[in-house]
Amino acid sequence: MAITADILAFVSVVLGVVFSLMIVHEVSKRGVKINFILLKLHLIKYICQYKQLTRKERGKVGRLYYLCVGSYVMALAFVIIYLIAR
Repeated sequence: MAITADILAFVSVVLGVVFSLMIVHEVSKRGVKINFILLKLHLIKYICQYKQLTRKERGKVGRLYYLCVGSYVMALAFVIIYLIAR
């Protein structure tokens, strides 16, 4: 059980990183200047900007936001399961 939770946590983190980079790309297409040197520090800011931009454009939050946040939440849940099962 612990190994499965560990693998699922890793997969969730990888998906979270992929979705985060997709969000950075979408924000960049909308005219926001991206600081690639400090990308790790500004990643949460770009995710929040994506949420605001898509809400302003479409009236609702874009699906990448939910996929990104959901994958990080799932990673946290799998880590907790791993620690309990270990």
